[in-house]
Amino acid sequence: MTAKQRRVVIIGAGPGGLASALLLAQAGLDVTLLERRDRVGGRTSSFTLDCFRFDLGPTFFLYPRVLEDIFKTIGRDLWREIPMRKLDPQYRLVFGQGGELLCTPDVPAMERAIAQLCPEDAPQLRRFLQDNREKLQRFRPILEMPFLSWKDMFKAPIWNAISKLRPWKSVESDLRRFFSDERVRLAMCFQSKYLGMSPFQCPSLFTILSFLEYEYGVYHPLGGCAALSERMAEIATDMGVRLKLNADVDHLEFQGRKAIAVHAGSERFPCDALVINADFAHAMQRLVPDALRRRWTDAKLEQKRYSCSTFMLYLGIDGIYDQTTHHTIYLSKSYHQNLIDIDDGHVLSDDPSLYVQNACVTDTSLAPKGQSTLYILAPVTHMHANVDWSKEKSRFREVVLQQLARLGMADVRARIRVERIVTPADWQQQMHIYRGATFNLSHTLRQMLLGRPRNRFEDLEGVYLVGGGTHPGSGLPVIYESARITSRLIASDLLSSSGFLEPALIDQPHFMKAAPPAASCPS
Repeated sequence: MTAKQRRVVIIGAGPGGLASALLLAQAGLDVTLLERRDRVGGRTSSFTLDCFRFDLGPTFFLYPRVLEDIFKTIGRDLWREIPMRKLDPQYRLVFGQGGELLCTPDVPAMERAIAQLCPEDAPQLRRFLQDNREKLQRFRPILEMPFLSWKDMFKAPIWNAISKLRPWKSVESDLRRFFSDERVRLAMCFQSKYLGMSPFQCPSLFTILSFLEYEYGVYHPLGGCAALSERMAEIATDMGVRLKLNADVDHLEFQGRKAIAVHAGSERFPCDALVINADFAHAMQRLVPDALRRRWTDAKLEQKRYSCSTFMLYLGIDGIYDQTTHHTIYLSKSYHQNLIDIDDGHVLSDDPSLYVQNACVTDTSLAPKGQSTLYILAPVTHMHANVDWSKEKSRFREVVLQQLARLGMADVRARIRVERIVTPADWQQQMHIYRGATFNLSHTLRQMLLGRPRNRFEDLEGVYLVGGGTHPGSGLPVIYESARITSRLIASDLLSSSGFLEPALIDQPHFMKAAPPAASCPS
């Protein structure tokens, strides 16, 4: 049997599914990629309102090393395929308790900025960066390996990393070793929200998130983060991947516990391996009979902890806030209480923290001439009986718009030309995200490594997982890493018996090809 005859079907053309398609096609496998929606990207997709282009989900592109390596593996150059700009400043932080911080990857300049808030904390920045440089070095082998059984927990990388990772601490408590000012600590720990978690609960490992920003930079792909997904899809089809949009999977076909085919509409797609890139909890309940699942039954899924959700406001406005940074974050005066309201009380705050992307100061292609886009995100509880979004949607919109005045954007209402709101109910109903938890399963110690669903899915045969619901977790860099881990497993499982070596993701000769210019709306 040749490699081309080994068939892989991937459900979901999100970042993990797209990266897997590239790697598996490079290995010589026959790959079909099914996407429910009319566009690729999943949460990392875009939409357009009257020629204003918005990212639906992620807007920060961090730690490009993983995707760069994937592109090298398939003989491409990430930086030629997808033009990006490194941001400096990376973002502006506005503290509800007073003060601001303009965050820059220029370490001496960042030290001076911190000194304006707390002179004693400024010299600690380099110590913090060095500590996390060592932490990442020790943790990287753990991020890059699969966890398939308890034996993996006793491998050398784990024990080499324990003392540096300090799993008994939270992100915020670990930062107290370096910074005395609460605002400086918030500047280095709000990034745990990239995982949908509170820094007061998130394991201390994740101080590496802020380190990655200062060490490797914060990037804006021209066209938005969705441009990454769109270009990956183009390359995948060039490599022979069959990409089918509007292909809503009805059910899976099993032989015992082994998945042998995927059914979407009237089409049947036989498979030797099935990769699920859909939201994990939702996909399990919709596609896999409860009786076939042992560890991840409906009852057990109900008991797991899930991330927060997000209230989204996408605005196309007249003019450009050219004095406002590309990324701006307002941190609530009662930041800790705000997080408790989200994670434990499941109520809405009157002083919510806020993230605003003002991308047109960097990328004018996203809006008609003389106009711009605003992407506004407020972390909120995932779906819970305490919040009825059919009643709260309009009221909370007003709360969010009022918060913009804290960022010097008090006149937004008068400038709005187009608008879209996405609530946790919309994430659940329209995007098929369980409980609207946009960052998937929480990254608690019990839900990491072996505590997450495994890349070679343990409850079924021939089924593999990629995306935020499996190891290593949420966030674009680690989702791409999940694709590398899973692709290695599939190549080993399908190709070794056929005389093929695992496509161990070695560098291939580079084939450079510039991305075509994006279609633009008339100004």
